[in-house]
Amino acid sequence: MRADAAIGLLGGSFDPVHRAHLELAHAARRTLGLDAVWLVPARTPWQRASLGASPEHRRAMVALAISGEKGLELCDVELTRAGNSYTIDTLNTLRARHPDARFTLLLGADQLLNFTTWKDWTHILDLADLAVAPRPGEPWRVAADLAAALGARARTVSTIEMPLRDISATRIRARCAQGLTVDDLVPARVARYIEQHHLYSNH
Repeated sequence: MRADAAIGLLGGSFDPVHRAHLELAHAARRTLGLDAVWLVPARTPWQRASLGASPEHRRAMVALAISGEKGLELCDVELTRAGNSYTIDTLNTLRARHPDARFTLLLGADQLLNFTTWKDWTHILDLADLAVAPRPGEPWRVAADLAAALGARARTVSTIEMPLRDISATRIRARCAQGLTVDDLVPARVARYIEQHHLYSNH
């Protein structure tokens, strides 16, 4: 990539990665004019209970999901770092590797509402712009107001325009546990991987 590339960072547990993740990434790249969006799976999300799939499985599923998807890349910086996965640590690492790149942190409205509880959240605003996407069932007006408040500290807070999709990893794991298909919720290659490795299954 060129030194001053505009990169969107989409972090999460991706347990598993699903179609709404890809739609958000493409919408952000399109509406924000990003050169690429990097999907950043967390090794140990500090605000989450134990995960259903190992870091290795979640990395493999993200790689399968974005294969052939223009402008989407896997960034495994958190998977290779021990301990809890903190966004501030990731941004410090990426800024050291790519000092001239412009990073934009892509968040769902639900994440934005909790943003001020993140480790060193004020420093995050020094290292990256923020872009927020709506989520079904989330108080978008509240999120928009908070984004405006953060804008006084952040370099830029943008809104990602995209259709609302009622897809969640929780729902996908529940369907897998019941032996139901998830082909409509995850990319086909990810669905096959989940089935082959018996992920999220009670059987």
